[in-house]
Amino acid sequence: MKPTKLQDSEIVHNIRKLSETAEQNALATWAADCAEHVLRHFVQEFPTDRRPENAIAAARGWVRGQVSVSQARRAAFDAHSAARSALSASSREAARAAGHAAATAHVKGHALHAASYAAKAVFNASSVEDVEKNVTAERLWQYERLLVTSQSS
Repeated sequence: MKPTKLQDSEIVHNIRKLSETAEQNALATWAADCAEHVLRHFVQEFPTDRRPENAIAAARGWVRGQVSVSQARRAAFDAHSAARSALSASSREAARAAGHAAATAHVKGHALHAASYAAKAVFNASSVEDVEKNVTAERLWQYERLLVTSQSS
């Protein structure tokens, strides 16, 4: 039987710890990376709906100084609206990850939510026998990505 809830792990603890000292720009970049890593789950269901993709682009644009906080927030709201129209849990969580990536421009804590929703997208897309392996691999990827991103800022 597939677990019904995503469980925290030592990797998640390490991600949280590292995020406490990371700069907001680095966290926005990382959140965009996390959301982009699972975006395919949304695109498979809605290949022409660009709202989550636009939210990821808004997060990256904010880091480059090309998008204002209010523009990034609008893109975040749009991605969350897309999530509400999703049919599958993995698609919904991927869109939410994108929304939180864009919202990181407003509040840096949204980056952790982007990563959590990305892991939930993987969780919901995984078969019973692969769920633990896939979620662990996703969380390890996120941690390694955060290490690289936080060191380069």
